[in-house]
Amino acid sequence: MSEALVVNAAPKPVASAPSALPVPWRDPHSVSPTDLAVYIRQLEEACLAHPHSADLRTCLGMAHAVNYDVYKSMDALEDARSVDPDNFWAQLKYAELHYRLRALNRAEEETRRAADLAANPFQLAMARKQMQEIRTLKHGCVRNVHWTKPLTVPALVFCGMILVMFATMMWK
Repeated sequence: MSEALVVNAAPKPVASAPSALPVPWRDPHSVSPTDLAVYIRQLEEACLAHPHSADLRTCLGMAHAVNYDVYKSMDALEDARSVDPDNFWAQLKYAELHYRLRALNRAEEETRRAADLAANPFQLAMARKQMQEIRTLKHGCVRNVHWTKPLTVPALVFCGMILVMFATMMWK
């Protein structure tokens, strides 16, 4: 059997990573808010203890996303990417957050970066699947509008219509 096909079951030791924190749930919809708050607090403490661990910051970003705290999630994932720019999972989850927020052009760009960072076929398949979902939404029913046109004329027309309606109601 060739060495290229043999999978190394032992993960690479990371000097700055703590012992694994237990994942308190498998389904994010079944976790209670108190358990989630405790888990987020544990992750924040672990991130303070190990500031160079992109994996911990990625987990923190995902926990904030489950808690529907988009800004903290975005901050944690951006920190994870800045700590380790070559971390596939930080990049993929950052792209997924944009995908969930329906910022599809940015999500596609970030997912492409994640696909470039993929280290094995499983990671590449995950990035490709996410890219496929993004492109399906882009070409399907979701419009990704760029707000580049000024709204001055439509706003003035709308105000004029309101004034005309007000004048006709006062006239009677």
